[in-house]
Amino acid sequence: MRKIDRRIVIVVSVIFILGLAYGLMRFLIAQKEEPPVRQTIESRRFVRVEPVKYTSISSSISEKGRLSSIAEVDIVAEASGKIEAGTVTLKKGASFSKGDVLFLVYPDEAILSLKARKSQYQNILAGILPDLIIDFPEAEESFSQFFATINVGKPLPPMPEIEDSKLKIFLASRNVISEYYNIQRDELQLQRHTVRAPFNGTFIDVYMELGAFTNTGGKVARAINTDHLELEVPLKRSEASWIQKGDPVTISSEGSYTWKGKVIRKSQFVDENTQSQTIFISLPYDREQPLMAGEYLVAHFPVRPIEGAMEIPRNSVFNSDEVFVARSGRLAKERINVIKLNASTLIFNGLPEGDSVVVQQLINVSEGTLVQVDKEAASQQMQPGGPGGGPQANPAVQPGAGENKKEQSAKKARNK
Repeated sequence: MRKIDRRIVIVVSVIFILGLAYGLMRFLIAQKEEPPVRQTIESRRFVRVEPVKYTSISSSISEKGRLSSIAEVDIVAEASGKIEAGTVTLKKGASFSKGDVLFLVYPDEAILSLKARKSQYQNILAGILPDLIIDFPEAEESFSQFFATINVGKPLPPMPEIEDSKLKIFLASRNVISEYYNIQRDELQLQRHTVRAPFNGTFIDVYMELGAFTNTGGKVARAINTDHLELEVPLKRSEASWIQKGDPVTISSEGSYTWKGKVIRKSQFVDENTQSQTIFISLPYDREQPLMAGEYLVAHFPVRPIEGAMEIPRNSVFNSDEVFVARSGRLAKERINVIKLNASTLIFNGLPEGDSVVVQQLINVSEGTLVQVDKEAASQQMQPGGPGGGPQANPAVQPGAGENKKEQSAKKARNK
């Protein structure tokens, strides 16, 4: 019995001690003062803004392009044989004029074959002349003159006109007509042994040297026309849409030379590598300031006014067509209508006039961020002289502010 009472006393004592400790802990916690809660202060971002005001903006396009010839052709041999020298040096970079003999393809054999055929033709005509005197006396004189004017070293003279059907049958039966046209074909074939320049130009590559043997259709050289050049200017498709066929263009080089050109065509496809549309500009030949194919020039396209638009820096636009505007001291997102992209600026419309559009790049900000307008920039924009206007008074520093503070402290001391 005593053992049971003793256990009860021990249990009650432990519970009492634990309760006392818990109550003491709660008392001590209640005596501790709560730390003051710091109020969160929302920071302000200084931003530069411009009031939205639409005007007429003159926008130009300048881009570099490569000069190329309007004619770049392969010079091929139209006959087979050994390549012989003409009046022009058959070397890369050699220049020539229209009609110059570029090279010959061994014509001696073709010349002798043609002379032999003309001689045989004379033999045919000599055999029919007695028959013409008897059967066709009215045609005898014309064919006698035709026979007398044939020279084996010169082109065939024109054949007399044949109106009589019987005479035509007679001449056809003696191969007079067919042989005449066969000789004319051989004369054309002989001309193909002499290759002449189709335009004023230069060789940009030579595939065969003098003395080499070429087959019919073999490539001998590659040439370009140096009198008529055109400038190929790649533009973004959005910029190319502003260019029209026939527009005048000013061309400039690094040497401060300028030329006048004209847009002659626009490519109707986009380059798959550069995603650009090519504009072709024709340039006249200028002997005082000669141009050369392959050099790079800058094309300045005409200025076109854009009505009802505004220009801002490109880095102030994000997501391709969104900007921040400052309203009631906070940022708000707005979409704009992008009209044209320049190198560092952008022309747009779509915002209500009078809004304050942010004209600087903002990082780590979101819609609703508290902002304060950069007053120095704003005052320069609002002053009638721009940045050169008169100085503005700083509202944070007012005259006499130091004197008012001194008077207030003196009154407090007298009251004490």
